[in-house]
Amino acid sequence: MKLINKITTLLVALLLMNINVFTQTKKDLENSQPMKTESKTIEKNTVKMTVLYDNYVFTEGTKNAWGFSCFIEGTEKKILFDTGGEGEILMFNIDKLNINTESVEMIVISHNHWDHTGGLFTFFEKKSGIPVYLPHSFPVEFIDNVKDAGASVILINEPAKICNGVYSTGEMEGRVNEQSLIVKTNKGIVVVTGCSHPGIINIIKKAQEIMGEEIYLVFGGFHLKDHSIKATKEIISQFRELGVKKCGATHCTGDKQINLFKEAYGNDYIEMGTGRVLEF
Repeated sequence: MKLINKITTLLVALLLMNINVFTQTKKDLENSQPMKTESKTIEKNTVKMTVLYDNYVFTEGTKNAWGFSCFIEGTEKKILFDTGGEGEILMFNIDKLNINTESVEMIVISHNHWDHTGGLFTFFEKKSGIPVYLPHSFPVEFIDNVKDAGASVILINEPAKICNGVYSTGEMEGRVNEQSLIVKTNKGIVVVTGCSHPGIINIIKKAQEIMGEEIYLVFGGFHLKDHSIKATKEIISQFRELGVKKCGATHCTGDKQINLFKEAYGNDYIEMGTGRVLEF
């Protein structure tokens, strides 16, 4: 009887030992596997650009007039780029296109011409107290009027970061000094111009120099309305040579010149006009 008890005790001890070994081995195997990293989906914001003011109508029910303005959202800050020529038309289109004026966080003005600054002070009646980025050469009187309206003024001379993913070319010299916007999107670099007085090719080259990459899209005023057909075609060839994938010529580009861009770019030409929405 004593022998049976000893054997039973020994068997139980061996069984318990095996269970412990198995448990420890399992833990060791679990601990030796690579640490699982948390799966994080990086959401890329959709950048949305809406033409608020232009010579041409894209969306029925909006109003057109000589000038340009564009609203940019999906970037770190919501930006109003230029304000067209007449405040009444700017605000009409803003309402028509369901743009919330309170959402605008900063304003960038390309250059000191009425068809790009004309709606600014009417807009201030709805929303002020935000920074306004002006080329360094703007008249002191204009700067003081902006400050008196309750906005702060940031003068741009050299290329500058406006907010994450958005840059100014800096004030570029031309018949009229001007800055353009450079916006990083999921599709690539987008350049938005007011009138391109320093030369549209010079602006593209400056944007490439700043960003170190080719341009996906250039849109806005190219100021080619007084250029000959031959000169315009040469500029379009330079667009191609510089690797500009898409373009949208409008405002002061000129009707004949716009048609030349349409013919050259085909499906890669972006039709412009008030109410046009571009999403990246």
